[in-house]
Amino acid sequence: MARLEAKKPPLFIGEPLTKDTVSQSLSLLSGILKSCYGPAGRLKQLHNGGGGCVCTTSQSSALFSCLSVSHPVLRVLTASVQNHISRFSDCGLFTAILCCNLIEHFKSLDVASCTVIKISNHILSLCMDYLKSEACACRVAVDFSSIETLLCLVRSILKSKPACMLNKPEVDHLTALILKAFMFTVPCHVETNAVLGKCVIVPVKGRRVVDSTVLPGLLIEAPEIQLAKPITVKRTCSDMIKTALFCMSMSGDLCNSEGGVITVPQRICLEMSELNQLLNIGKQLVDAEVGLVVCQKVIHPSLKQYLQENQVMAVDRAGLSLMEPLSRMTGSNPIASIHSLSPSCYGSLKDVRIENFASKHFVHLIPNDPVVCSLILCNRNETAWDELKRACETAEHVLQLTIKEPLALLGGGCMETHLASYIRHKTCNLSTSSFKDMDCSRTQYQLVADGFCRSLESVACSLSHDGGETLTDMVYGHCWFVPSGFPSVSNWSDLVSKCGCGINGSAENLNWRLLQGRFGSPIILGCPIDPPVKVADFLALDCFAAKCSGLQVAVETANLILDLSCVIEDQN
Repeated sequence: MARLEAKKPPLFIGEPLTKDTVSQSLSLLSGILKSCYGPAGRLKQLHNGGGGCVCTTSQSSALFSCLSVSHPVLRVLTASVQNHISRFSDCGLFTAILCCNLIEHFKSLDVASCTVIKISNHILSLCMDYLKSEACACRVAVDFSSIETLLCLVRSILKSKPACMLNKPEVDHLTALILKAFMFTVPCHVETNAVLGKCVIVPVKGRRVVDSTVLPGLLIEAPEIQLAKPITVKRTCSDMIKTALFCMSMSGDLCNSEGGVITVPQRICLEMSELNQLLNIGKQLVDAEVGLVVCQKVIHPSLKQYLQENQVMAVDRAGLSLMEPLSRMTGSNPIASIHSLSPSCYGSLKDVRIENFASKHFVHLIPNDPVVCSLILCNRNETAWDELKRACETAEHVLQLTIKEPLALLGGGCMETHLASYIRHKTCNLSTSSFKDMDCSRTQYQLVADGFCRSLESVACSLSHDGGETLTDMVYGHCWFVPSGFPSVSNWSDLVSKCGCGINGSAENLNWRLLQGRFGSPIILGCPIDPPVKVADFLALDCFAAKCSGLQVAVETANLILDLSCVIEDQN
């Protein structure tokens, strides 16, 4: 008999943010995330205590899925960020770093938490109103009739992932491929409820990145295919290939009796009965002029041979992940039972070919309307390929979000410093009635606003990892990075050439100031003006929808954590 233990009472932790363990854990998490941020971010190797696979990454999606967080306060933060990543794929590190910065700055203020929350929500509304207004000077309109802005958007995502180990020609090659693959998924004929297609990534590891390519349609790996052997596929009178898609096993294995008893008459062989049923399906497919059969699972060798003898190509082991794009591409309804064959189940294809990439054989299914495509993605090793796959999926998702809202925000820290400059200017001109509505004094409001702006500027500073200075100009409010090794009294014009996003040059005197310097951040009295936006190869852009959501999630999560008065933890 097992020994019985008394039930432990729940652990009550009052005012969790005042505890040293929370501050230390938050500071440690913030340091890890900041060190990964941006194109020069440091890589992290993550693995569990029992060994297993090692993940080398600097991407937020991989970091938060592998990091184990035990403290309830940090769990709130990571859960919020993971939810943001699941919805937008991008700006996860921005969200988490900003949230940590806000908590750090706000809890050091001698202002009641409820007042801080009211003021920060008001500042957040000012930020969102500005970012969504036509007057916003840190956003760029995305014109889908020209590819320059789209290329900048994709290129910025790839360049911010150092574990992909890409050089400039490889970044340019992949940028064009990702954009081409995305264009394949956009329907040619726009309907009322238009739905984007799908890009399927085909892994090829151990090859050069520039060997990557994109093809319309789907590639299904088929090791048994012989390249030397010509393929003959039956076609209909309209020169199309009729297709049948099975999501059931066609191996002829006996069904599971679920622990019951199957009564079989004498001289009846269940295996032969199953095979005869399969061959009967094969005869129906041949009579219906089907030219291609694709099965999610295994096809019995005898059925496969019968189909091939009748010029019907049979492809098995396609896998669950390809069922949805196959159905979408061919118009087939997946067949789940041998008793549910009907003319409405069949779809069609334009052509079927055999392709060979890196000693792998594929069946290439070419549709009539290429809303589904295959991105053959190559990289030197498995670690770099895994990171590149995540980056490509993020880029595809960002392009999908940009179709819904054709805007982008300036990257390279310029959006953060510009927004901080705008908030400082805006909050200097608030009326007395605004403070009464929030039940706070002007001093309290300015303290919280300064902490908010410093938190934004600290995110921009996190992009620099070599110990150099970070500046902002007093004209446009953009972010500038100075290489390490120069004194703080240098002539900044001689040391910087372009701002973080790449729009502004240092030719004009912009009157720079240090960010996070020992003398603090002086308030800018003038509102930052709108620089002339010229899309160029070096322009760094961020996804508008993802960045705006990240800003909201960071502020709301910080407010939620600041509002925690106690944590009750079950110890059993």
